Amino acid sequence: MTGTMSPEVAKLIEDKNLAFVATLMKDGSPQITPVWVDLVDGMILVNTAQGRVKQRNVSRDPRVAISIVDRNNPYHMVTVQGKVVEQTIDGADSHIDKMAKKYLGVDRYPFAVSGEKRILLKIEPGKIHHMAPRS
Repeated sequence: MTGTMSPEVAKLIEDKNLAFVATLMKDGSPQITPVWVDLVDGMILVNTAQGRVKQRNVSRDPRVAISIVDRNNPYHMVTVQGKVVEQTIDGADSHIDKMAKKYLGVDRYPFAVSGEKRILLKIEPGKIHHMAPRS
């Protein structure tokens, strides 16, 4: 599937499933990180800290791949190829608290580091491959 996100794929992103985001290092080798994800207006959001490897990588090359597996059924998964179309600090601090609520059930992000600046990576999905569970 390309470009169109089905309700089932949106649910995988919106649920409490970890995502694995792959970026490209300067030498072209892959780098992968487990992350919390969000879906807003068809864009996949990843909240990270400025200067982390994935943020530096997408600043140089915006292409990413994302893999999400349903935490309740490992045979239900989606992979997305896309690109980071925007990086912003606007709303990033409140967004990480929203993600802490979703994933940890707490009101405030408990792993904040003094002086660290949060940044939102807005990812436009391109190719989407959904593997639905067999009934």
